[in-house]
Amino acid sequence: MERARELAYGFITCIGRVTITGMLISIGKQFRDWTAAYRLFWGSRMDIDKIFEVSTQVCLDEVLPNQMIVINMDDTNIKKTGKTIPGTGWKRDPLGPAFHTNFIWAQRFIQTTISLYGHEFNGQSKSIPIDFFHCPSVKKPGKKATQEDLDTYKEEKKKNNLSVHGLARIKAMRKRIDDIGLKERELFLCVDGSYTNTTILKGLPENITLIGRIRKDAKFNSLPETEKTKGRNKVYGEALPTPDEIRKNESIPWQKVKGWAAGKVHEFKVKIIRGIKWRKAGKKHTAQLVIIAPLGYRKKEGGKLLYRQPAYLLCTDNNLSIEKLLQAYLWRWEIEVNNREEKTTSGCGEAQVRNEDATCKAPQFEVAMYSLLQLAQYKYQKIEHPEYLPKAKWEKHNENKRQSTNNIKNLFRGFYWNEKDTKSFSRFVANQRELAKSKNPFVSPINAMFYQRK
Repeated sequence: MERARELAYGFITCIGRVTITGMLISIGKQFRDWTAAYRLFWGSRMDIDKIFEVSTQVCLDEVLPNQMIVINMDDTNIKKTGKTIPGTGWKRDPLGPAFHTNFIWAQRFIQTTISLYGHEFNGQSKSIPIDFFHCPSVKKPGKKATQEDLDTYKEEKKKNNLSVHGLARIKAMRKRIDDIGLKERELFLCVDGSYTNTTILKGLPENITLIGRIRKDAKFNSLPETEKTKGRNKVYGEALPTPDEIRKNESIPWQKVKGWAAGKVHEFKVKIIRGIKWRKAGKKHTAQLVIIAPLGYRKKEGGKLLYRQPAYLLCTDNNLSIEKLLQAYLWRWEIEVNNREEKTTSGCGEAQVRNEDATCKAPQFEVAMYSLLQLAQYKYQKIEHPEYLPKAKWEKHNENKRQSTNNIKNLFRGFYWNEKDTKSFSRFVANQRELAKSKNPFVSPINAMFYQRK
């Protein structure tokens, strides 16, 4: 536990690449044996789920009884270079151009977060990771594989696809929240189009409302007539127009709804179709369809007014108000911010490990520490008004804007390093070697600044 705690401090204060040796340097242990830090991620020495349980408990304590519990889920790829690293493979690059599919060598993880927001519903939220699960693809057999090998591969591929793993994480999340004592609370799960499918919807646990994007050409049915007929009662009524056809239909009026997005409250135009059935979701769900008109924006002040693409949402709760539905999904953008910050400012995936357990647990540990750091800042902000570093001349001076992870880390470094004594540069290496033998190692920003490597 003490070694993991030291690495957590090293993770936050690390200035260079966030490798395991980089963490050790940041806590002044570059002259000590490093192997124990690597072995920490082997086998069952560390249970990452227990750390995420702490994040989940603290997040739920911050959500008031009358507030929605909004959960976000998405998958992300962590780029790697070694072709022999366990769990890696060729993945589609989501940042590639729309006209060409690019591939990257990477690991794939599913991340789950909770949205924390204030008393005002149409306001800013903060997304806190509560789960980071490794879900590698099944390795395809080589050219010399037999038909039996190919059949086994197809079966394993069905059992280990992204939707199956996603459903398993949803059930695990629901169980974790139930064990906390919130079994009766409804969860609102926001996902993108890759999780709005048959596997997820038919296996969705009780007390979970899914809000997800769908294709513009999806096929829906209305509710069947209530009149009793001979034989089995109908589940699906007449076929409805596709979402894109409904958007273009001028006879269906638009409604105006306000929601927080991109730093301020916007007014959205939406169309709502309630009481629909989707055959892919089965007879279990009576859903509502929400069509969001493209939102206009300008790249610069006085520039040409441009429009984004329309969005089509499916909600498994037919009675959920449009204000709550829209705002809950708009908060989902925060998980994209988490994915970016974890891989850039937090260095998730930079640890150079080759052990099968470590390649999975090292990124999970970094995301868990990122989660605890965000929670600490969220709770500290409520009771104190910390003085962050003054913003540069070119930065926007917006007091209501959420603090970046870099600013939070700098604030933590200021607290951490100011508690430590500093030495002069004379006999620097000799002093460090002497202090390395002590039980209380000397921790200084000098270590981080002069030993870090990029």
